[in-house]
Amino acid sequence: MTTTPQHALPSGFGARSTATQVLAGIDLNGRTAIVTGGYSGLGIETVAALAAAGAQVLVPARRPEAARDALEARGLADVEVETLDLADLGSVRAFADRFLASGRSLDILINNAAIMASPEARVGDGWESQFATNHLGHYVLTNLLWPALVAGGGARVVALSSTGHKLSGIRFDDPQFETGYDKWLAYGQAKTADSLFAVQLDALGAEHGVRAFAVHPGGIMTELQRHLPREEMIASGWMTEDGTVNSVFKTPEQGAATATWAATSPMLDGLGGVYCEDCDIAEPTVPGSETARIRGVDAHAIDPTDAARLWALSAELTGVNAFA
Repeated sequence: MTTTPQHALPSGFGARSTATQVLAGIDLNGRTAIVTGGYSGLGIETVAALAAAGAQVLVPARRPEAARDALEARGLADVEVETLDLADLGSVRAFADRFLASGRSLDILINNAAIMASPEARVGDGWESQFATNHLGHYVLTNLLWPALVAGGGARVVALSSTGHKLSGIRFDDPQFETGYDKWLAYGQAKTADSLFAVQLDALGAEHGVRAFAVHPGGIMTELQRHLPREEMIASGWMTEDGTVNSVFKTPEQGAATATWAATSPMLDGLGGVYCEDCDIAEPTVPGSETARIRGVDAHAIDPTDAARLWALSAELTGVNAFA
């Protein structure tokens, strides 16, 4: 396997492309997709686009009744809903067991669900909740679904990262923030973890036909901001005093486009292990440049050594490793 260059293709799409546009001409009939968090924000837009292209989509949800209501209200009553709490590894294992028992192969897995800048909380074996929910839960889910991914014969896994990765690398000396919690550094570490997860999964999975991508969806105002005080969002320039959202933010359907593109585009056949943004492979960050804080991928988020180290740490913490 050769390493996929971390450089734009170019794809012909851009920041304002929508999930529907990137799927134009792509037939997903006979394909099965799982989208975590697929009943609100970016997730439901991703589900709607995949379903419209013919995919059979399954949405795992911590609140399945709320998920069904949201999907039905969107005209997506045919989308399957199952119970899954990413912060509870018992729930993750039960979901994976049920899916594998169905005998279905899995063609697309989009690890979309996330929390951001949340108050300090502990789950599992004392794990910091953002690292546990955004990364460890998806790490375990993907590993447990490995037999179905291999059976798909060309499956893709997409991990939702973000420019938040620029806030922190992996704190290997204190990943659980036992020496002091910072909600933004914790979010940054979790988003770096999502990117490194894709790097290592692709390195391990490529020979089996499973490719992985990390994506930054862009800035979008969704339920992800639920833990942020309005005053903080105003101070950050995300919205004005009267609630007008900054025009640089994408719509949810635009925000769903990069994950949808990474999961389905024929342009990416034979490629993987890269970080994408604006419906293309992102360029590496140029340190000190005017755009370094808002565009590109920092070196620490695609470092293969750290990716392997994080995988080993995740396996140690959870006791799960499909490649052991």
